[in-house]
Amino acid sequence: MSAPTVNPVGSGVDRAQFGRDWEDWHRAHEARRADLLGFLAVTGLYWLGVEEIALPDAPGRWSTGPEGPLVELADGEVLELDGQQVRGRHAFGPIPERGGYTLTFRDGDVQGAVEIARRGGHDIVRPRRADHAYLAAYAGTPTYVPNPRWRVDASFVEFAAPRATEVGSAVDGLLHVYAAPGYLEFTFRGEAFRLLALPGRREGDLLVLFTDATSGLTTYAANRSVTVPAPDADGRTVIDFNRAVNLPCAYTDFATCPLPPAENRLPIGIEAGEKTPLGRVVADASVGAPA
Repeated sequence: MSAPTVNPVGSGVDRAQFGRDWEDWHRAHEARRADLLGFLAVTGLYWLGVEEIALPDAPGRWSTGPEGPLVELADGEVLELDGQQVRGRHAFGPIPERGGYTLTFRDGDVQGAVEIARRGGHDIVRPRRADHAYLAAYAGTPTYVPNPRWRVDASFVEFAAPRATEVGSAVDGLLHVYAAPGYLEFTFRGEAFRLLALPGRREGDLLVLFTDATSGLTTYAANRSVTVPAPDADGRTVIDFNRAVNLPCAYTDFATCPLPPAENRLPIGIEAGEKTPLGRVVADASVGAPA
């Protein structure tokens, strides 16, 4: 199958409407990112083991074992999960890879949350607080001006069976494994490219992690991602690089984001989508994965 070509600039595209649609999408994306208990509110990353640890920004003493993550809450400490109060000792059960829970709490007038998750075979907890200084100071992410030339037609080539694909992580020593369903082909300026696709969040959608020639210059060095709509019956879809976004690791050391597979390191500059954030949270101590 030959790779589709990029849409020529101005080929029937209402550029004004294209820009308005992009602005609406990015405004909504920023609103989700800057939610009071969103990822910009994360204050730490803690790797659970058999020894209990206390969190400086959230209630409880935390550990993990055969029953999955455990919390021991002191008298007066309360967490809430799906509308139900959690008190005393609570075992959450084994958590599947990339699964997890978010519990909420209040510290006086301040809203807080504790994310429990499993990443790279390890159970972790991440407190979130609505009064986090980074969240309060966040003023948005710079972007390229949206341009239809970066919205390219693509063909999805499905593997006979999903392929287990191991990729690195923003945390040294941590690995992620995904079941890649296939790859996407497109052509830009007469040159053909192929990108390995991972499962998207919505059924049928695809996720592409990539770097390009702008990475480390105008865009975040480690990775960006773009969600690709579910292909039609003939495998046709569109990659809109104007909607390439930063992963949480661009904003904080307390993220375990996956890195792009080797084949997704594009040699061209994708001058579209989000640029490097204006600031980020740097951990006071190592957040590397346990040995």
